[in-house]
Amino acid sequence: MPKMKTHSGAKKRFKVTATGKVRGRHSFTSHILEKKSPKRKRHLATPAVISDHDAPRVKKLLGRGA
Repeated sequence: MPKMKTHSGAKKRFKVTATGKVRGRHSFTSHILEKKSPKRKRHLATPAVISDHDAPRVKKLLGRGA
């Protein structure tokens, strides 16, 4: 059997932390920013921890054991 390939889109968008959590970008960060408060935009800029429900799917795409 050939090796599994890492999903190119997923490897650009997600990182797995040392403890095994998956980090990614928050939604609502790319446009219509004028009406959002500076505090809200600042908090959205920090990486989000992907929910436990979605993490196994992302790990599978990244070639990690889920």
